[in-house]
Amino acid sequence: MNSQKAAVSELDLHAYVDGRLSEKRRAEVEAYLTASAQESERVRAYQEQNEILHTLFDSVLDEPIPPKWRSSRRHWSFPLRPVAAASVCIIVGGLLGWALRGEYAGRSAKRVDFARQAAMAHAVYTPEVRHPVEVSAQQEEHLIGWLSKRLGAPLKAPHLLDLGYELVGGRLLPGDQGPVAQFMYQDKNGQRLTLYIKTDAGTERETAFRFSQEGTVGVFYWIDRQLSYALSGELRKTELLQVADAIYKKLNP
Repeated sequence: MNSQKAAVSELDLHAYVDGRLSEKRRAEVEAYLTASAQESERVRAYQEQNEILHTLFDSVLDEPIPPKWRSSRRHWSFPLRPVAAASVCIIVGGLLGWALRGEYAGRSAKRVDFARQAAMAHAVYTPEVRHPVEVSAQQEEHLIGWLSKRLGAPLKAPHLLDLGYELVGGRLLPGDQGPVAQFMYQDKNGQRLTLYIKTDAGTERETAFRFSQEGTVGVFYWIDRQLSYALSGELRKTELLQVADAIYKKLNP
């Protein structure tokens, strides 16, 4: 009986992430997560995804409802809409979590390694004064052509002047499965960001942002078609997310 009570289900994990467990059940789930590094990492990823969604979309809650979406029929009352939306989110989230749980461990480890490699490359090259890049932004066309050829995929160096960052240049780096490209940006105060890119030969095409904190370096990373991207910088998480979102949109106009 005790083992049955202690068993932790997928629904328990999602309820834990959403803060909907009783104090007793929460303690049981936390004990389970302490004993399972794999499940603990998965829950941490769910929590980070929630934070990212709140950062991106909480402001939408304060926006007025467009007139074309308003129904003239009285029985479509507004208070029901958040309930319906929440129900859909819970159902979809639960189904996705169940479908992906068997594949998560290996993919999660690869993602974390990728984020750490990006953070390490950022930490190594951003302090450089005289040689932060191999090819400067003055040779941008040559830089992009060279890195695209080496990675075997068409690359772009998004322009971020509207966010206050200017392209410094880029370099070629060794990766665990082939060459990696790094673009570096800098603002007027000398704050630097790096965009780390590698080809992704796998079948996964998840475009959701994920976050990793490696010491003082924050990393947002994602997959876009055949390429994996990691944006690294010593910024607040919300500020780094804004840049990552802008880069994604510039790469997918």
